[in-house]
Amino acid sequence: MKLLVTTALLALAAPPAAGAQTVPASIRTALADPARPAADKERDAARHPGEIVSMLKVKPGGKVADFVMGGGYWTRILSPLVGPKGHVYGFQPAEFSKAKPGDPTLADEYKNVSVGVAPFADVSFAEPLDAIVTVQNWHDLHLARFAPTLGKTVAGKLFAALKPGGVLLVVDHVAAADPGFAVPDNLHRIDPAAARAEIESAGFKFDGSLPILANPADPHTAKVFDPSIRGKTDQFVYRFRKPG
Repeated sequence: MKLLVTTALLALAAPPAAGAQTVPASIRTALADPARPAADKERDAARHPGEIVSMLKVKPGGKVADFVMGGGYWTRILSPLVGPKGHVYGFQPAEFSKAKPGDPTLADEYKNVSVGVAPFADVSFAEPLDAIVTVQNWHDLHLARFAPTLGKTVAGKLFAALKPGGVLLVVDHVAAADPGFAVPDNLHRIDPAAARAEIESAGFKFDGSLPILANPADPHTAKVFDPSIRGKTDQFVYRFRKPG
């Protein structure tokens, strides 16, 4: 009987499991968009984009940004959500970009998408934004080749880019305690507490988390590309809000 009571109490204390039923129909429709590459859809089971994008509360007509957009996985999901009256700004840092003038971009495929390339420290957008998402990128701001203040600089730029009440959603690989950001350059992970403190120092308020990408079996000691953990890393999903 004691075991049953304990189990029941734990079930009540645990956060509700995120699943397909928690994802709005509009996001499910965006994920099923025929324009999305098959390779992107194959990644959905591991990345849980429906539950993650749900945290952004994106609405038709919204202005949102995909910070460090890479191949545009998140941009392609956001585009149909904001619709023809909204806009998605894909940002790729010049430090990571291999694009040449005239190369095709997602702006050629989606009328409501713009793609910008600039140095990390110069990130900006053409209008105030409702939301910004950045996935598996915050640790990159602490690579050894960059100024140690880059993370704080970018946090301030993203804060300025948002409307009052706007949302910043950050997803990244979890590192063990590392307040001095020594780990990102080697392991490509970041201490969640250190990342949170840095982002809050720009004026953001922590506004919730989602444990859907958590993996307690990850020892946090291997590089994220190591075959033993690649694709299975423990990751945090943090939402921040600009006051107002």
